[in-house]
Amino acid sequence: MLSKAKHILFVLLPVSSLGASAQQAVVSGNITGLQEPTVLFSHATGDSAITDTVVVTNGTFTWSAPMPGPQKVYVLFSTRMVEFFAEPTNIQITGNADSLGSVKISGSKTQDEAEAFERLLKDISDQEMPLYHSWGKGSKVEQVALEAKLDALREQRRRRANQYIAAHPKSAFSVSLVSDRAMMGEYDDVKNIYNLLDPSAQQTVTGKQVASRLNVLKRSATGERMLNFTQNNVEGQPVRFADFNGKYVFVDFWASWCGPCRAENPNVLQAYNKYKDKNFTVIGVSLDDNGDKWKKAIKDDNMPWTQVSDLKGWKNEVSTYYGIMGIPSSLLIDPQGKIVARNLRGAALNQKLAELFGG
Repeated sequence: MLSKAKHILFVLLPVSSLGASAQQAVVSGNITGLQEPTVLFSHATGDSAITDTVVVTNGTFTWSAPMPGPQKVYVLFSTRMVEFFAEPTNIQITGNADSLGSVKISGSKTQDEAEAFERLLKDISDQEMPLYHSWGKGSKVEQVALEAKLDALREQRRRRANQYIAAHPKSAFSVSLVSDRAMMGEYDDVKNIYNLLDPSAQQTVTGKQVASRLNVLKRSATGERMLNFTQNNVEGQPVRFADFNGKYVFVDFWASWCGPCRAENPNVLQAYNKYKDKNFTVIGVSLDDNGDKWKKAIKDDNMPWTQVSDLKGWKNEVSTYYGIMGIPSSLLIDPQGKIVARNLRGAALNQKLAELFGG
């Protein structure tokens, strides 16, 4: 799945020896063998992201930023990105340039908590890795079985995260787990784990962002009525969603530049051909901003169903309304215009349609 990129600002910061204040994170790095002249630090501020360019001298660097509470920070080296939790204190990053994936982060209690949680998931991770390595290499039957195994392991991850949140309702890391789920999750699931948080955690900056996100996710909750949108088709003619009332409609959010979307298109085509005579159809809503590339992809992937787009890219009015942060994404609408499923793909799409139409 491809995620929405955030706006990034660049600021050149000199190396300094600033100490942490009550509302400031100060990160000092010492990476043996690091030859890069700069590294990038990216973190969220409000609804955007700021990326600071930090000077490196003999493998050492220092970065600081206002930070009222723990949050994720990303360090971008030329060959790898390192993610960790920063907080308003002094934090150290140490390691070797040959093994950036195993750098040591010290000084952040929230990071210690995150690493402890990952150790709790190690048995699941160990089972997932060989399955990911086998992805797309077997027969169709083997691929379906592989997807089922991965889905089961993902469900185990969700259950353990839920248990952790319930046991640590005031933890900033628990808030982050809820926030991560809210990016791509479904309303009922996210709402349930949000309610496990202590009110003090819900009132943090991240907690309030999750609450706002829930208001958007509720629009695509099961049972909600689909937005009666209008967008133009490839001929420039307006298409109203209301024109499809009385049918099951698979609303497919995709784009010509999205590799996972293009890989899923044959599966959607198979479903369309199988059920198009059983009161079922597909509407593609493209997040393209280039009309020629959009039309070419439709032709190349042999997609005969209705296609619409406002050619605003990630600012597509329908995807924005539903808070879609990654594609492919989808909504399945019943003949009464209500949402009955979200984000069906692969075997899950085939199974759901078989339940509705038989076969």
